[in-house]
Amino acid sequence: MGAPLQAAAPASLLRAQALTKRFGTTLALDALDLEIAAGEFFALLGGSGSGKSTLLRIIAGFEAPDAGRLLLDGHDIVAMPPWARPVNMMFQSYALFPHMSVADNIAYGLRRARVSRAEAASRVAAALTMVGLEGFGARRPHQLSGGQKQRVALARSLVMRPRLLLLDEPLGALDAGLRERTGFELRALQRATGAAFVMVTHDQEEALALADRVAVLDAGRVAQVGTPRAIYERPASRFVARFLGAANVLEGRAAPGRFDSPEAGACFAGDIPDGTAAVALRPERIRVAPGATGMNTAAGVVEEVAFRGDDSLLLVRLAGGATLRVAHAEEDGAPPARGAPVSLAWEADAIVALPA
Repeated sequence: MGAPLQAAAPASLLRAQALTKRFGTTLALDALDLEIAAGEFFALLGGSGSGKSTLLRIIAGFEAPDAGRLLLDGHDIVAMPPWARPVNMMFQSYALFPHMSVADNIAYGLRRARVSRAEAASRVAAALTMVGLEGFGARRPHQLSGGQKQRVALARSLVMRPRLLLLDEPLGALDAGLRERTGFELRALQRATGAAFVMVTHDQEEALALADRVAVLDAGRVAQVGTPRAIYERPASRFVARFLGAANVLEGRAAPGRFDSPEAGACFAGDIPDGTAAVALRPERIRVAPGATGMNTAAGVVEEVAFRGDDSLLLVRLAGGATLRVAHAEEDGAPPARGAPVSLAWEADAIVALPA
């Protein structure tokens, strides 16, 4: 028998090559490279000024880069106007026309594309069904809730059958309960349509929960790209470790088989290569362990305790002066009080070596 067949990797749909964009003296995109696969739910995650919204607008055609190429199916589309691209964008504000009905809002792009009245009516009805708004076609935007407006905006984008749908903070205007439910609905719609979705967000939980892959942007460059789990568990830099999930980052120096951190007053043992300048340690991988001593342990004093529902966040000041964030699970009993001395411990595989 031959070797087992492996599933082919998804074909590349969109590729950014050395995209550069300046606004005056501000460098918004710095020779950015990125590749997005066909049929992928992709998240652009970053803080204010990271370049994520500028990148989205360049993909949509609303901004032109100063340098670089943007390839869709291998063809450079930088000079192509927005209306000619098989790309649609759903804006954070939804941008619904208040004087139009729901059905007319959804059909707006079809009319501009000169789709026949009969086909437009069929596609609008199908889009309303897809987003769960059957019977809402005659309503006006002011008669809708925030979540319903979001669905209309989504239907207006999907009715054009784009190869690529761009979502600018699509859940930002919704309350927490509706945001979670609508996020899963977005994911189901993406699977059902087969279109690639590219979502801009500053919400880490949103990106990790919905995306197939995430690109973390910093200062106009991709700091790291990968699956949510890979980026969360193995951040490639101090910035990614701190930005995604607020990991503890401790400076020090590597020695054979160990890492000494004077600021933590602790020694870390594990898979720590030469050249390691810092290590990352997630709060949920640390446990309160009375009497623990030796490698991969530290002693400190609890400075703050914050209840978060299924756990409590402890801020523990270590002997070397550093502060560790520790997630203390409710199942482990009552958290220690402020001012209490504690011993902490973690497993060797919880340590992530960070390069210089």
